[in-house]
Amino acid sequence: MSQIKILWVDDEIDLLKPHILFLEKKNYHVTTCNNGQDAIDLFEENNFDIVFLDENMPGLSGLETLSELKEKKSSVPVIMITKSEEEYIMEEAIGSKIADYLIKPVNPNQILLSLKKNLDHSRLISEKTTLDYQKEFRKIAMDMAMVNSYEDWVELYKKLLFWELELENIEDQSMVEILESQKTEANVQFGKFIERNYEDWIQDPADAPVLSHQIFGQYVAPEIRKKDKPILFVVIDNLRYDQWKAFESIVNNHYKLEKEVSYYSILPTATQYARNAIFSGLLPLDMEKKYPQYWKNDVEEGGKNLFEGEFLTEQLKRLGLNIKQEYYKITNFKDGKKLAENFKGLKNNDLTTIVYNFVDMLSHAKTEMEVVKELAADDKAYRSLTMSWFKNSPLLDIIQQAQKQGFRLILTTDHGTINCKNPSKVIGDKNTSLNLRYKTGRSLTYEDKDVFAIKDPKKIGLPAQNMSSCFIFAKNDLFLAYVNNFNHYVSYYRNTYQHGGISLEEMIIPFLVLEPR
Repeated sequence: MSQIKILWVDDEIDLLKPHILFLEKKNYHVTTCNNGQDAIDLFEENNFDIVFLDENMPGLSGLETLSELKEKKSSVPVIMITKSEEEYIMEEAIGSKIADYLIKPVNPNQILLSLKKNLDHSRLISEKTTLDYQKEFRKIAMDMAMVNSYEDWVELYKKLLFWELELENIEDQSMVEILESQKTEANVQFGKFIERNYEDWIQDPADAPVLSHQIFGQYVAPEIRKKDKPILFVVIDNLRYDQWKAFESIVNNHYKLEKEVSYYSILPTATQYARNAIFSGLLPLDMEKKYPQYWKNDVEEGGKNLFEGEFLTEQLKRLGLNIKQEYYKITNFKDGKKLAENFKGLKNNDLTTIVYNFVDMLSHAKTEMEVVKELAADDKAYRSLTMSWFKNSPLLDIIQQAQKQGFRLILTTDHGTINCKNPSKVIGDKNTSLNLRYKTGRSLTYEDKDVFAIKDPKKIGLPAQNMSSCFIFAKNDLFLAYVNNFNHYVSYYRNTYQHGGISLEEMIIPFLVLEPR
């Protein structure tokens, strides 16, 4: 490791000789000067790693010097050292993006700690995180062998997700690969768990997790009945738990989290099934029977989610909620901007519902556009892209306005998505559905080990297109590829984000209630 170069600026620099000798013994190289102008000249001529800067100096003050230094090389960390504890000086220094703020007199160990915090921060965190995950690895493996309930799977998934986010920026990529293998094994076991239990969940809801069609009645309706605040109910299509975690801190600037629960998406984990279920409060089979004018099966022409607003209105009636409410679906930036500009007009609603489609569009764009494939090459990049979108989206503007007007915010999604890496061959007739993570149709031929097959769709609350129709759901990270033109199909869809099947990422999803700050 090359020697760290420090510039130390203080009008009483001679009194700091013991500190400088201490640092030099620790193999730091220290350049000193006693005024702001000399500091600026030295800073411009040399490549320093960090600057210690006295605030109270004759001539240019520390704050004035700081401003000049930041203008020349903004990335070099500056640590302000001062005798003054006046709040305005701290605030101005922090506003100028100092790396640290120390009050005189300082001792050598304080200086050393600040150096390590600012220069060795990433390495120290990386080493500690790696060590902690190594300790946790065995426990996760044991938990995976013991897990046997839907609550246990939620906890295990959250634990894996926690470590995925912790390991995201460490230097040792071998740890990331080990975690990836644990996630893969977890999805193998989760697929088996769903096969054993899903039909029972549908048949006996008393011993089942909350599913898509129950989420509104069980979690949203009680918030509406409080009648203490208007409610903004936002459903972000296709949002995974890790993507929520990526931008949670931004939402927390405006809202504080009151309740977080995890619920399970119904199968297929696809928009026309899961999101329609949220708004109707019904399983797809019951939607088809009760509202045939609103429901379309896979192979029928026309949009499959055109009547969510109508489904919601009907559900509110069944729940006895006679309220003032409006529903909006946002599918592009222009519509989002327009709603943000007109949001003040919604303050008298009891419930304002927004479906936001960006994340779904992002996953489809990754399939179809090479540039997005590169920008979202893996889960880490996919999270980063989601974060970038959210920070600059009209949705954030809407959330900010809702906070100012005192809305309670309810945020959720209809299902997640998984990065599909491996193909599984399937054969079907021309009326077979096109989704890559599930298929429905007659005379399907498939690899038994790769899918969860349902011969009688009615048993899991799904409509059948005809008497011999079945459903198959891909497990793990598989995608269903037709035998015809197989190699082209695989090349096109490998490493794309898909949904409709069985995985932790698709099925276990967040439901959040937040109060305005």
